[in-house]
Amino acid sequence: MHDKKVKKRGFFSKLKTNKELLILSAPGAVWFFLFAYLPLFGILVAFKKYRLSGNFFQSLISSEFVGLDNFKFLFSSGDAWIILRNTVLYNVAFIVLGIVLPVIVALLLNELKNKGMAKIYQSSMFLPYFLSWVVVSYCVFAFLNPEKGYFNAVLQQFGQDSVSWYTEKKYWPFIIIFMSQWKGVGYNTVVYLASICGIDKTYYEAAVLDGATKWQQIKYITLPLLRPVITILLIMSIGGIFKADFGLFYQLPKDSGPLYPVTNVLDTYIFRALKTSGEIGMSSAAALFQSTVGFVLIMIANKIVSKVDSENSLF
Repeated sequence: MHDKKVKKRGFFSKLKTNKELLILSAPGAVWFFLFAYLPLFGILVAFKKYRLSGNFFQSLISSEFVGLDNFKFLFSSGDAWIILRNTVLYNVAFIVLGIVLPVIVALLLNELKNKGMAKIYQSSMFLPYFLSWVVVSYCVFAFLNPEKGYFNAVLQQFGQDSVSWYTEKKYWPFIIIFMSQWKGVGYNTVVYLASICGIDKTYYEAAVLDGATKWQQIKYITLPLLRPVITILLIMSIGGIFKADFGLFYQLPKDSGPLYPVTNVLDTYIFRALKTSGEIGMSSAAALFQSTVGFVLIMIANKIVSKVDSENSLF
């Protein structure tokens, strides 16, 4: 009993000594509780045939329990393999390019002597991140319009036939990957550029005294010190490998049916299924599936990283 009292006093004394930090963290803790943990009750919707009958909790209790039936629709379609393949392969491309391109751009910006121009370049690349895919889709449509698009006008000037861009699926994997990187590379560049700016300059001064070239400085100083940031972002991005940017795959190709074999991903498939069936439980099941698989992949990736380099793992 005496030991327990000592432990209790020790716990509360720690709270008292760290009360400033607790007060600062309180808004974030409340936010997470209200918007991250409290909604976890909604997971039950994935296992029920949800029907509205009063408020949310009344509907949840009265709805019929259907077990794993809501998960079956994800794999019941004949195109299930194509949908999962598109989702995973696109995300693999996004993850790889989302690391390589921003790191290269960040290294180039860091080497610019004119810091004013570097800020202009950085801001101009960051701007597309704030544009919605609806706006971007109309800008792309101005280029790809089969009748009056800029690209077809250029092709006609050179005596080539016009291309029906929104029915020719062979071009769209490249268009989607390019537009994804065009929109996101600026944001990721800022993350890596901030990390580069935080590197102690004395490392580079010592390297210059030793006669190291710019490439050698990047290879032996910058990239090794960027490795922890790259590793953490890689692990986190792996968790979303079964999720897709809905606007990118739905708005950009204008929901064109002939492009479904290369643009239909898990999120667009769920949306179209909901439009026809209206089953809320299906969308909840899909979200739970994506989150569960993502969590498992994060744990696996972190375990692999901890075996290779324990200092750069999440935990």
